[in-house]
Amino acid sequence: MTATSPRTLADELRSRSDAELAGLLRARADLLSPLPGDLSQLATRAGTRASVLRALERLDTFTLQTAEALAAAPQPCQYPVLAALLPGGEEQLPGALATLRARALLWGRPEGLRLVRTAQELLAPSAARPSGTGLGPTLAETASGISPSRMQDLLARTGLPPTHDPVSALAALAALFTDPARLGDLLAGAPEQSLSVLDRLAWGPPYGEITARPGPHLRWLLDRALLMPTAPGTVVLPREVALHLRGGRAHRELHPVPPEPTARAVYEPAAVDIAAAGAAGAALAVVEEMLGAWERETPAVLRSGGLGVRDLKRLAVTLDVSEPDAAFWLELAYSAGLVAADGEADERFAPTPDYDVWREQPPGRRWVRLATAWLAATRVPGLVGSRDAKGRLLAALGPGLDRGPAAELRLATLRLLAGTEPGHAPDPEAVARRIRWELPRRLPEEPRARMCAATLAEAELLGFTGRGALASFVRPLLDGGAQDDRAQDDRAQDDRDREGEAAARLAPLLPRPVDHVLVQADLTAVAPGPLLPELRQAMALAADVESKGAATVYRFTPGSVRRALDAGWTAAELHAFLAARSRTPVPQPLTYLVDDVARRYGRLRVGAAGSYLRCEDEALLDEVLADRRTDGLRLRRIAPTIVVSASPPDTLLARLREFGLAPAAESTEGAVLTLRAEPHRTPPRTAPEPAPDAPPGADETLLSAAVRAIRAGDHAALDTPRAPGGRTPGGRVPDAAGPPPRTPAATTLRTLQAAARSGALVRIGYVGADGLAAHRVLSPVRVEGGFVTAFDHTADEVRTYPLHRITGSADAGQ
Repeated sequence: MTATSPRTLADELRSRSDAELAGLLRARADLLSPLPGDLSQLATRAGTRASVLRALERLDTFTLQTAEALAAAPQPCQYPVLAALLPGGEEQLPGALATLRARALLWGRPEGLRLVRTAQELLAPSAARPSGTGLGPTLAETASGISPSRMQDLLARTGLPPTHDPVSALAALAALFTDPARLGDLLAGAPEQSLSVLDRLAWGPPYGEITARPGPHLRWLLDRALLMPTAPGTVVLPREVALHLRGGRAHRELHPVPPEPTARAVYEPAAVDIAAAGAAGAALAVVEEMLGAWERETPAVLRSGGLGVRDLKRLAVTLDVSEPDAAFWLELAYSAGLVAADGEADERFAPTPDYDVWREQPPGRRWVRLATAWLAATRVPGLVGSRDAKGRLLAALGPGLDRGPAAELRLATLRLLAGTEPGHAPDPEAVARRIRWELPRRLPEEPRARMCAATLAEAELLGFTGRGALASFVRPLLDGGAQDDRAQDDRAQDDRDREGEAAARLAPLLPRPVDHVLVQADLTAVAPGPLLPELRQAMALAADVESKGAATVYRFTPGSVRRALDAGWTAAELHAFLAARSRTPVPQPLTYLVDDVARRYGRLRVGAAGSYLRCEDEALLDEVLADRRTDGLRLRRIAPTIVVSASPPDTLLARLREFGLAPAAESTEGAVLTLRAEPHRTPPRTAPEPAPDAPPGADETLLSAAVRAIRAGDHAALDTPRAPGGRTPGGRVPDAAGPPPRTPAATTLRTLQAAARSGALVRIGYVGADGLAAHRVLSPVRVEGGFVTAFDHTADEVRTYPLHRITGSADAGQ
C-alpha cells in the first residue's frame, strides 16, 4: 500500500501494535462490551454515534479545537493546511493529533488526515448543529438548491465567464473563493455597509435574517454569493468567505495551553495539614453524632424513596449545620454503607451493622473509609431540594441524585489541586477555568461550574483541604487510577496500601481522645477534646450539647438527667459517673439537680390500659387533672391514686414530660421500666454502587486477552493459513475436536496457570448445568480463588469458570 493510497480505519488498526490497541480499549472502554470479533468490527463500533460522542466528551479543549478545525477543512486534509487553521498551536498540534489517532477518532497519513465519519458529522458546521468554530457550511453545501440560471447570474456578477452546467459553475465559484488574492480583489469593491455585515458574521454565528426586499448592501452580497440563502428570510456566510475574513483561523481564540491555576493564598504545609486534620476530626464527629441520633429515633422512608423535608430540617438542627450540609453528611454516610433503609413494612432509615465495625476502627481508618466513598460516589447532594425533569422533588437518600460525570469531575478537580505546590490554595475561579479546559464537553457550562464549586466546598468540609490547599495525607489517595501492566489484584492491594498510608499520615495530626470532662458550677461540662466513644455516648445521654468546636460544651438540664434515668441509671450511678469522669470537683448545684430530678422521678407511673396513670400523691393527681393542657389526653379518675387515659403509654409519657412532670413507665408487676431501646440496626447492607455514565476500565490482563482475541478473530476473518502448533500466525483459534480432555486436578491447574502467564490457548472440558461435558477453547487471564477467568473463544466473550467443573485441560494444538 503506497503512502497516498486510500485506507480505512480498520486497515490502520491492523497496523497498530498490541500495546496501541490496548491503549485504545483502555481509553474507550465501551468498545469492549461486547468484545468485537475482529478489527473490522472494532473499527465499526468505534465509529458509532454513542461511542464517538463519549470519546469527544473526554477530549481537552485544544484537542477538541483540532478536531473541529479538521472537520471544517477539506477532506482529506494535509497537515500544513490543518496547521494553518490553528496558528499559535503548532507546538501542541502533534500531541493533539496523536490523542485523536490513539482514540480512533482520526486515521490516515499526514498528507491525508481524516476524522472518522461520525465525528466529521458531529463536528462539521451545519444549520442544525453549529460548530465550535463559528463557521457555516461550504459554498457547495449552500448552493445545492440554486437553479442553473441563478448560478450563471452569480458567475456574471463576480466577473467569471459563463459555463455550460451548474457543476462547472459551482467549481468556478469555489476556485474563486479559495484563491485569497482573487477573493480579496472581489471584496475590495464591496460597499462599506456590505463589509460591515460580513464582519458581523465572520466569527459566528454565520446565519442572519433578511427581509423579502433586502437593501442594496445586502443585494450586493447576495448577487456575488458572498451571502447564500438557506431558507426563506435566512442567509448564511459561506465557510470559505469566513475563513478569508478571519485570516485563515478556524477559531477566534485558540487555547493550546491549559490555564495555570493561580494561587489565591500560600500557607505553610504544616498549617494546611493541621487545618485539614481538624476538619477530618470534625467530620468523624458529625457522622457519628448523626448516626447515633438515628439509632434511637429512626426517620421514616418516603413512599417515593428518600428522607422527608421535615426530617432533614430536624437533622440539620440536631447537627447545628445548614440543610445542604446535612444532606451532604447523609449522602456521605449512605455512600460509605453506614446508613440505609431497614426494609421493614414501616420502612425507616437506620445505621447498618457496618456502622458498628466502622465506629470501632482507629480514627484514621474511619476517615479513609469516608474519603474513598466520597471519591467514588456519583450521587450529588447539591441536587437535594431541586426538581427533576418531571417536576418531582429530589430528596436526600432518594432516587434521582446520581450524575454519571460526578466522580470523574471530582477526581479531576482534586488531582488539579494535587499538582500544585504544597501549601498553595488555588483560586476557585482558576480551578473552574482549568476544568473547563480539560473537559469542555463533559457537562454544560453551568452544571460543571456548580459541580466544581461543590467539590471544593465538600473537600474543605471533609478534610481533603485546609484553607483551600490540599493536605499531605490526602495525596496517597489521589495517586491511584493510572493504568499499568499489573493485574487487578495487584492494583487492589496497592489501593489498600495507599489507604493505609493516608490513614497513617493522618493519625498523628488528629487530637487524641480524652477520658474526662471539666464540670463547672453553671451546670455545664467542657470536653477539652474529642471524647472516648463510651464517654461521648454517656455524655450525650446525661447532658445536652450546647456548643461545638475544639472543645464541646455540654449542659445538664432536668430533661437530660431524666433521660439518663429513663435509660436505667440511678441517681447514685450518675453521681459516681460524674465524680469519676470530671477532673474538677462536681459542683453542688449539679448534685442538687440530680437529686431533685431523681426524687421526683417515678412519682407518676404510666402503664398500659389504653394507659393509666398511678401516683401515691393524690394532690399531684389533682394537679394533673386540673391542668387544661391535659384535656386532649382524656384522663378519667377511677380511684384516688389511679387515672386512666385512652392514649397509648408512650404518648402519655411524652405529653406529661412536655408539661414539666417526671413520669416513669412501669410494668404489669409495678416495677419501673427502663425505656432505653436497643440501638436500631438494618439487616446487613452493602454500600450503593456508583453509577458512572461509562463502563469501568478493564484489567490490563483482560485487555491483553481481548487484544489477542481480536487479533485471532481478524486473522480468521482474513482466512490466514495455519501455522505449526495448532494456531495461525496471528493466533487463530483451532477447532475443538474429539472428547473433552480429562486430566487430574493438579495438572489442570498447572496447565491453566502456565497458559495465563504465557498467553497460550488451552482446551478444557467443562460440565454445564445439564451435567454434560463440552469443549471450550480459552485464553486464560487469571487463575485464583477456585476460578479461571478467560476469554472464551467458543462464546466470543470473557467468562469465569469454577475449577471444580473443569474435567481437564490440554494445549489447544494437541
